[in-house]
Amino acid sequence: MTSSPRLPVDALMTVANRPDTVFTRGDGSWLWDEHGRRHLDLVQGWAVNTLGHAAPEIAAALAAQAGRVLHVGPGFHNDRAIALAGRLTALSGLDRCFFTNSGAEANEGAIKLARKFGQVHRGGAYEIITFEHSFHGRTLATMSASGKPGFDTLFAPQVPGFPKARLNNLASVEALVNANTVAVMLEPIQGEAGVVEATPGFLQALRTLCDSRGLLLVLDEVQTGVGRTGTWWGHDAAGVVPDIMTLGKGLGGGVPIGALLAREAVCCFAPGDQGGTYNGNALVCAAALAVVNAVDAPSFLPNVQARSHQLRTGLDRIGHRVGSPPVRGRGLLLALDLPGAGQALQVAETLRLRAETGVLVNAVRPQRLRLIPALNITEAEVALALAALEEAIP
Repeated sequence: MTSSPRLPVDALMTVANRPDTVFTRGDGSWLWDEHGRRHLDLVQGWAVNTLGHAAPEIAAALAAQAGRVLHVGPGFHNDRAIALAGRLTALSGLDRCFFTNSGAEANEGAIKLARKFGQVHRGGAYEIITFEHSFHGRTLATMSASGKPGFDTLFAPQVPGFPKARLNNLASVEALVNANTVAVMLEPIQGEAGVVEATPGFLQALRTLCDSRGLLLVLDEVQTGVGRTGTWWGHDAAGVVPDIMTLGKGLGGGVPIGALLAREAVCCFAPGDQGGTYNGNALVCAAALAVVNAVDAPSFLPNVQARSHQLRTGLDRIGHRVGSPPVRGRGLLLALDLPGAGQALQVAETLRLRAETGVLVNAVRPQRLRLIPALNITEAEVALALAALEEAIP
């Protein structure tokens, strides 16, 4: 292990409480810090690094595209954006795609599209029913759409038009529908709420409700999309198709990109309604194409499902030992409740500072650990993670 001078961080604006560790290199499921100490990363940029750190497929795509063209601007087409849009629409069953720079921006675009649909087709309806404890981003509108506690006062006043229902409670949704309602928007699994799943029956009931009332069903797949749940989309388990779907995080595998997809009948933006200087630039679309191609390989999703089963089985064994309820989530978006007050925070810190090899997990709640590893994590790496968790959880 080599030693190096402490890297200064004072020039960074404080927006999060970060540990002193500074990472400088990654490879697959592993990160190395400035002192050469390695860490098994089960956070992966908060479900971003679909193929792990420094994925060779993404590196090759970026290098090749950087030598061709980076960006031609939103006023012209580029071949990488066209190719990526074609792949995503074919895989999703939706018809049109608009690229953004983040998941939050994709959700902002979904809100705009739904409201424009309300202006054109529903007499000016603008309200979008969202859910308690949901998380849709950090722009002013997506914070207002979110049901995360505290978001309603942090940058008050909120953007109006987002009444909150309760997840998996259809009556609470029905009670909010009125002449101003244009859409219902939710995550198939509420990630930031602690991996809380919308049941298949609830999603099916929402699809039926929206169809009967002429409303749009908007699914935020920023965290659950692109194979994270073991299938292409988090809503696949329910057998429904949304009117609008948003992507981010894992789509770029570490490169910032988001996407807004919609049915043809919903696509009512006129020229000038929506845009963005860097949206759909050729470089990030080339990287996202590499991710999509990797996830679409025949063995990829079966391996996600196998590693999910391995990880879930091990976590359930730990949970049974300490008296916890069954593991939450699907695919490689899983969470384990712990019985002690603040125990998840303590365990996450213990694992990070582990003597032999650090292990990075996310205490998404003080008593709940979230594990969101690379989708190509190996069987041996999952076994190592489980052994470390067994050791850290008394």
